[in-house]
Formats: sequence, structure tokens, C-alpha cells
Amino acid sequence: MPRLLIAASGTGGHLFPALAVADAMPADWSIQWLGVPDRMERQLVPSRYPLQTVRAGGLQGRGLSKLWNLVQLLRASGSVRHMIRREGIEAVFTSGGYIAAPAILAARWSGVPVVLHESNAVPGKVTRLLGWLCSRVAVGLPQAAARLPRCRPVVTGTPVRQAFLEPAPLPAWAPLGPGPLLLVMGGSQGALGLNRMLRPLLARLAAAGVRVVHLTGSNDPEAGQPLPAGVVERPFSDEIPGLLQQADLVISRSGAGALSELAVAGTPAILVPYPAAADRHQDANAAAAAQLGAAVIVWQHPPSEPALERSLWRLLGPRLRGAAANCDPLVAMGSAMVQLAVRDADRQVAALLLSLQAQRSASS
Repeated sequence: MPRLLIAASGTGGHLFPALAVADAMPADWSIQWLGVPDRMERQLVPSRYPLQTVRAGGLQGRGLSKLWNLVQLLRASGSVRHMIRREGIEAVFTSGGYIAAPAILAARWSGVPVVLHESNAVPGKVTRLLGWLCSRVAVGLPQAAARLPRCRPVVTGTPVRQAFLEPAPLPAWAPLGPGPLLLVMGGSQGALGLNRMLRPLLARLAAAGVRVVHLTGSNDPEAGQPLPAGVVERPFSDEIPGLLQQADLVISRSGAGALSELAVAGTPAILVPYPAAADRHQDANAAAAAQLGAAVIVWQHPPSEPALERSLWRLLGPRLRGAAANCDPLVAMGSAMVQLAVRDADRQVAALLLSLQAQRSASS
């Protein structure tokens, strides 16, 4: 039975694509998961795959902080190498995050093929520094491939969970009515800045007939206030596929995972890039969608500024007035969003792993 180690940790942007790849692997493969203590994988992975953890820091920092991170990296790499040998691992897949560096170094040290997936338009630090050590680097967007000439990148798209590829209904708790549905989501961690931009607009949106589902995240101190009729607020939802498919417009951060899910759903978006994202990669992700006409970019701003409100009325106004499809900007944006979709990205990445493992077996 071939054995695969998946190293993915931290946020949904790293974990959900890796789970999609795991689900796409043949049933006769044994899969183990490598993560970091006290991160999101503790909630998502153990019910499906055996999870082991090591402590690993990032490659950032200065002075003593950077030195300590390097010591942690070497320790973690040794631990992962021991795990690879003990468990008979034949291939490694990583989708980035803190755990990617020790996984890549340990796989290279052990002579095991490793595939790294980079979902963002601007490759992260681990990809830039260690991608050339990988057997292959799969990228979600063509813009990333152009930035990785040494890594033999292959454009696969970013894997999404199977639930996003199948028709899904609107959740029963979502507001009903004839008006357009606006979904607001900030990613797996929520987005306080985005939430604060939206709240002053809720009463006017509801009065105009817009239905709103606002996923606030679990750390918003302003959540739980009285809401207008037609507005539903929740900290999170596990029914995102149905919400995306049924929404007329989405306001979202522009993480690569969110962008991939929007693309397979064909849902137009107002993208609000997270201003503190590393290397401003969310700016580049948003630009990839905006250049196709699939999204409008609104930069994060104080609640008193009008940029988000102006974009909302420009995009939702024609639909509220019952405009014909050729006068409705959301129709064209939805068609453009579909152009970003790669519906078989999980199978493409799985095929890379199968091919590399077969090559290794044939040569051994």
C-alpha cells in the first residue's frame, strides 16, 4: 500500500486544498497528516486522517528570533525525516504554511518525491526559497508560474472540496425574498476591517430589498447587535457551497482559497484584500480576478468612506431595478469568474503525486 504524507497547517487556505487532494487520491493509498500544535488542523483532520504534529516556526524574523526559528526548523526537519523513514512514506505533498519548510527539507533528505502547491499569485517565502528542492511545484494561478522559473512549475489551479463542485441549495436559515442575495465573508479567521466597512450599510441595503448573509468570524466584538429584517449574521457556516452558488454578489477577502471557490461557483465578487497579507499577495490575487472582469477591488477603508457603498449600488442597483441581463453587470462578472475555475485541480495534483511515486518505485 503506497503511503503519502500531507503537510498542511494553519488556515483554511492551506488546509482545504490539501483535504481536496487527499480525497482525490486512490483508495488504496494510506494517508498521514503532518501539522503544527494548536492550529486549525486539530479540528479538521483527526476524524479523517491520522494527525501528527511538530513545532515549526516561520522563515521570518531578525537577529535572535530568526536564529531560534532556524533551530526549530532543523529540529522539525529531523523529526519529519524520522517519521518518513519510520512510516515508509513514499511521497510528500504540502500546501504551504509553517509546516512546509521542514516537510520539504525532510523529503529531500530522505530521497522521497515532494510536491508543493502554491495557491497565490505571488509565491510565499517558503516557495521562493525552497521550491527548487521540490520534485514539482504546482501553482494555482499562471501569474505565480512566471515568478518561479527555477522550480519547473505546472499550473493546476487550486483544489477545492468536492462539495463546491456539486449543486447545493441555499441554507434553510438564510433570508428569503425576491431581492438579490449578498454574502459577506472574511475567510476562515473572519475579517474585522471588512465587517466594520459593511455594518453602516446594512440598514440601507435591507431597506432597498437586498438580502444579506454576513459571516463575521468568531472574534468580532461587535457581532450580535440587532439587525434589520432580511439580514442574517453568523460567526461561520459549513454551508458555504450553497451560499456561494445562490448568492448574487459576494464581498470577500482575496485569499487564494476564497478566489478558487468563487470561481467554481461562478459568483461575482467585491474583493477587499487583506492589507497586512505577506508580500501583499491578496492584492495580486484580486488583480487576477479584476483583470478578467470577474471582480471589483475595494481597498480596506474606514467605515465613513464611501468606496464600498458606491460599488455595491453600482453592481446591485440594476438587479434591484429588474434590468435586462445585458444591462446587469453581475451577469458579465459571473461569466468572467468561471474563466478562473479549474474544476479538476485536485485530480491534477493527485496525478502528479501518483506519477512521481511510480517513477520512484520503478527506479528502486
